[in-house]
Amino acid sequence: MTVLPLERLAAPDPRRQVLRGVNAGERAYRGILTVLAVLLPLLLVALVSELVASAWPAIRRFGLPFLWTSVWDPVAGVFGAAPMIFGTLASSLIALLLAVPLALGVAIFLTEFAPAWLRQPVAFLVELLAAIPSVVYGLWGIFVLIPFLRAYVVPPLRAALGWTPFFDGVFYGNSLLAGGMILAIMIVPYIAAVSREVLLAVPPSQREAAFGMGATRWEAVWTAVVPYGRAGLIGAVILGLGRALGETMAVTMLIGNRHDIGLSVLQPAYTMAAAIANEFSEATTDLYLSALFEVGLVLFVITVVVNAAARLLIWRVARGTAVGSRAL
Repeated sequence: MTVLPLERLAAPDPRRQVLRGVNAGERAYRGILTVLAVLLPLLLVALVSELVASAWPAIRRFGLPFLWTSVWDPVAGVFGAAPMIFGTLASSLIALLLAVPLALGVAIFLTEFAPAWLRQPVAFLVELLAAIPSVVYGLWGIFVLIPFLRAYVVPPLRAALGWTPFFDGVFYGNSLLAGGMILAIMIVPYIAAVSREVLLAVPPSQREAAFGMGATRWEAVWTAVVPYGRAGLIGAVILGLGRALGETMAVTMLIGNRHDIGLSVLQPAYTMAAAIANEFSEATTDLYLSALFEVGLVLFVITVVVNAAARLLIWRVARGTAVGSRAL
């Protein structure tokens, strides 16, 4: 039997040190990652703290009625964000009504019906829409979308539905309808991309079971695939809603920026993001600036709640309640 020296028995193997993560490089790497992970929540806390501190004079002055008051008079020092909140929610709702059917149709086509050679090019082109700057969308909306609406969309709508309050009044171009449509175009790639990943992750057994019971391809998609991924699809829609709520430049260029509440989609409206972009440089008093900070705080809270709801649904999907996606 070979007897090892005492020094060799006591000395630790350097390879085991590396595996255990006790070497200097491993500790430094772990420390850097820990610092970065802690900085992100601290950044969020700092952002919320600054918003609350800057908005506190307006919160103390106007209280909760700030949310449902319609007067916005910087000269008199009276501020209410109801028209902005209404315009933000209304334009986002119009965007969802237009974008969701199109985005889900694209996702279902690419996952279930498109030939293999067509799927990747079309998916790439759809996702490429998300890379276009919002100001480019705004310019396109001014010079292409508004003339198209004025010539081909609004006249038949008014002829058919002009008796309703939703299509009442004169259409000048910049309007709630134009802002909602440009938002719909901008959120289609987000909803379509997440929906496509959810549908791709549906187990093949779902489709095979439907086919085995005599269902057609469309019946299999509608009765087996889509219901299985319902939670993930709802999460994709809410993510698109969160994107629409915070959009600024394109909506500012097309929505008309009128501080008023109206049911007609043909009339101008206002959003919280557009108000901050338009009036922040014009805020000459501390109360005016504080009111804009409060508008930003309200927009932040709404956006966080919407995105948190979307993430909860997607996490529920990924944990196996419905269908998950490796990309999520």
